[in-house]
Amino acid sequence: MTRPLRNANDTGGPPFQAAPDARLGVVPPPLSGRLGTADAVALGLAAMLGAGVFAVFSPAAAAAGPWLPAAVVLAGVVALCNAASTADLAVAHPASGGGYGYARERLSPAAGRLAGVAFLVGKIASAAAAAGVFGSYVLPAHPVVTATVVIVVVTALNIAGVRQTVRSAWLLAGGTLAVLLVVVVVGLFGPGGANSWSASASTEPVMANEPMPGALGVFTAAGLVFFAFAGYARIATLGRDVRDPARTLRRAVMIALGITLVVYLAVAGALLVGLGTDRLVTERSPLVALVDTGQAPALGVLVRVGAAVAAGSALLSALAGAGRTGLAMARRHELPHVLAAIGPKGTPWRADLVGGVLAIVVAVLAGPAAAIALSACSVLVHYAVVNLAALRLPTVLRRWPAWTSVLGLLLCIGLAVLLPLASVLVTAIALVAGWLLCTLLGRWAAARGATPG
Repeated sequence: MTRPLRNANDTGGPPFQAAPDARLGVVPPPLSGRLGTADAVALGLAAMLGAGVFAVFSPAAAAAGPWLPAAVVLAGVVALCNAASTADLAVAHPASGGGYGYARERLSPAAGRLAGVAFLVGKIASAAAAAGVFGSYVLPAHPVVTATVVIVVVTALNIAGVRQTVRSAWLLAGGTLAVLLVVVVVGLFGPGGANSWSASASTEPVMANEPMPGALGVFTAAGLVFFAFAGYARIATLGRDVRDPARTLRRAVMIALGITLVVYLAVAGALLVGLGTDRLVTERSPLVALVDTGQAPALGVLVRVGAAVAAGSALLSALAGAGRTGLAMARRHELPHVLAAIGPKGTPWRADLVGGVLAIVVAVLAGPAAAIALSACSVLVHYAVVNLAALRLPTVLRRWPAWTSVLGLLLCIGLAVLLPLASVLVTAIALVAGWLLCTLLGRWAAARGATPG
């Protein structure tokens, strides 16, 4: 049975809800049934197998070199720790608005604002990165124009209330896995390889000023690859919508992350074997470049179509997540209250529109690799706060051991500060400015006697 999802996103709040959430001001439709483990896994895979896998391995390889698989494993460990904390918080606070709400409930309003701002910056940058991937694969001659157009189209769809369904999640996950399987087979067993690199090919890395490969380079690469795992929290926010949440969420998280880790390791290995490290770091569309070495144009078209569909889905999810969290913060007067408006389709159309405009700005000013780094840094800060909030849960409410939250907190901070310096500085400026703005707006609203809602 197809069940409609509403405002599908990573951590902007549970996409299903049996009752209205007055804090968000959105009344999702009632459920026609409950999700099982398989459906939860499909939703998680559809969220994780998105734009990241088609673009992140080039800048990550520039940092880690031949140690790229180690970076993939480290990113998977961070994702597992963060998913564990998010799942426990989602079960304990099923209607708290994601990381923004968890931090407010378990830590303080100030911590909640930091989590909310970090999430917004991360999702807007993620949307810009997804649009950039779409442009690089679909119309590489004009990637920025293509990215801008696709953001406009997806923003309009988001405002119109277009949402993913469980059935579409199955189709998306299955289709993307099939495309990636082709890439892996060509990379590992195809006739092409690193020696087929044309002398006229670009020798410039996708992202400038990357650290040289080494121990720290593996951590830098892991921070970038983490971007490709970030959809795991799509599962963790299904607490009220699955049968036996404590058991189902744990199994679904483990299965989805396990499948994704194996797939990413296979893709990373295929890229290293098929292209070689030196060529991989220069490719803006590495998966297409890999299948092109096999001299099979039809496979290149297949990969481009797969990238376009995955990037479009990731873009829709990112903008929806940003809009929902922006709505939650506007309802509390921590963003301009004008963003709390709900349109006739039940969507926060003003917040969605602002998110789309900001995503265009980031897409124009930064390429996909820079947007990935910015998103990864912001989301890692967000999950550092989430892990800290999870440590405040009493033992009786935890299904995962506390050490997973401790490890997740430490790794999130470590990977964030070891990302390329430019992205760290831009993230710090954006988070400080956003946090101060939200704090001032909140205090101004409190002085006027405004009430949340």
